[in-house]
Amino acid sequence: MKNRLLMILASTFMLSCLDAAAQEKISSDITIDKTVHNFGDILLGSGPVSCTFKITNTGSKPAVIYNVTTTCGCTDVDWTKEPIRPGQTGKISVTYSNDEGPYPFDKSLTVYLSSIRKPVILKLRGVSLEKKKPLAELYPVRYGSLGIKDGVNKCGNLEQGGRKSEAVMVANLSGSPITVDFTDVSDNLEIKVTPNPIPAQSTAEMTFTVSADRNIWGKNMYWATPVINGKAQKGAEGNGMGFWAFTKENFSNLSDEERTNGPRPIFENSTYSFGKIRKGETVHAEYTFRNTGKRPFLVYKVNADACCWSHSSIPCAAPGEEVTFRVHLDTKDFPEGEALTIVTLTTNSPLRPIVNLFIAGWIE
Repeated sequence: MKNRLLMILASTFMLSCLDAAAQEKISSDITIDKTVHNFGDILLGSGPVSCTFKITNTGSKPAVIYNVTTTCGCTDVDWTKEPIRPGQTGKISVTYSNDEGPYPFDKSLTVYLSSIRKPVILKLRGVSLEKKKPLAELYPVRYGSLGIKDGVNKCGNLEQGGRKSEAVMVANLSGSPITVDFTDVSDNLEIKVTPNPIPAQSTAEMTFTVSADRNIWGKNMYWATPVINGKAQKGAEGNGMGFWAFTKENFSNLSDEERTNGPRPIFENSTYSFGKIRKGETVHAEYTFRNTGKRPFLVYKVNADACCWSHSSIPCAAPGEEVTFRVHLDTKDFPEGEALTIVTLTTNSPLRPIVNLFIAGWIE
């Protein structure tokens, strides 16, 4: 009896931890159970679908949901009108009409709260199908008997000090229930599958959350290996399941004066054109900027959407200082024809937290 009681207490504690992990902190005073609801695959004409977002006041003063706006008339929304007292939870109830056609849908809700400067964006996602399709066709990427639509999943933009969650659907492609766990999970990544176990030939929602880390900036990949009924499963290419997030600075606590007087880079040119070159040559793209702000300008990280590249060091630029740096691009894996590479800088500038630069030309 004592062992049974301990097991019950342990299970209760684990469930509480999962519920806490599912909460997404959107300010020092407000948490929300999710920012994305994925309806998965639904049949067109089967009727409207609904979901609820729960907002909890973790502060010391009442919070008010002033307004919730939608991107189109296909979405109806209702929300808690009375103030949400400290420790209490309010709701935003949403219904999608599901009558727009057999297409993927991605609808946004903009939520205005009394205790937050900028609005909160919520997402409704899913795919309306004209007729039912086999799960194996809808979820082609496999990890054993677990199917998913894509082996790399997007978490999107994440601000320092925060957490960002997304949700996708997964499927049990086998004829019996499966229990899904994960191993080799990257730091700052959490994953939860509901329901778990997943019934035979059924779908479940997989929620993944990335927590910001001041040692991590820009676009980064996070990984996890699915464990199905106790056995680790790799994908067809021998990889685990991938997730990416883009981490940028959080300027929400800055005053208007601090924003105005912050660092401000002005680039001489945002595009470097290399003309025509032979495949395999290395491009040395050069960029020059001046910090016209009143605070030092710092580049936290440089990303590029190319296979083989590097960059020179970019020193911290004092107010008024001019800096030149280079991006070195190996074109050996480029296809012939027109080429365009995007170079992304993650910075400490409130006015330009992300700077996109371009390398363009022709590969012969």
